[in-house]
Amino acid sequence: WGDGYTELFFLDEVTAFAAGHRPCFECRRRDAEHFAQLFSSTPQRASAPAMDKLLHAERLDHKAKRMHQRDIDTLPDGAMIVRNGAAFALRGDKLLRWTLSGYAEPTPRPRAIAVEVLTPPSILTVLERGYAPLWHPSAG
Repeated sequence: WGDGYTELFFLDEVTAFAAGHRPCFECRRRDAEHFAQLFSSTPQRASAPAMDKLLHAERLDHKAKRMHQRDIDTLPDGAMIVRNGAAFALRGDKLLRWTLSGYAEPTPRPRAIAVEVLTPPSILTVLERGYAPLWHPSAG
C-alpha cells in the first residue's frame, strides 16, 4: 500500500469500529464517504486526518484500550460492549458474543444497565445517524 497505509484486518466492520477504525477511502470509497458525512457535524464531510485524530484519542488511554460507560438502552446496533470479561456486539434485542472466528449463539439483550463500551463515542454517533455496518455472516 505504501506510505500512510496500515494493513488491518478484522472479523467485520463492527469489530473494526470497536477497535476505533473507520472505513478505508481506497478500498471502500462509497462507504467511507457516507461514514465521513455522518461523522461530521457540518454539511461538509469530515476529512480522514480529522477523523483519525479524534478516533485515536477516543480509542486509547496512553497504550491501553479506552472504554466508555453508557446505558445499554442508548446504544445503537453495531456497538460493542464488554460484559463479564467478554466482548459482545449489540444487534436488535440480542447480544452476540464475539470470538476470533465469528459470533457465538445470541443471548437476550439486557435492559436498563450501565455497560463498558468498546466502540468509540464518535463511531456510536455515526451508527446513531444511520450508518449500517457490515456484519460477519455468523451474526445472522
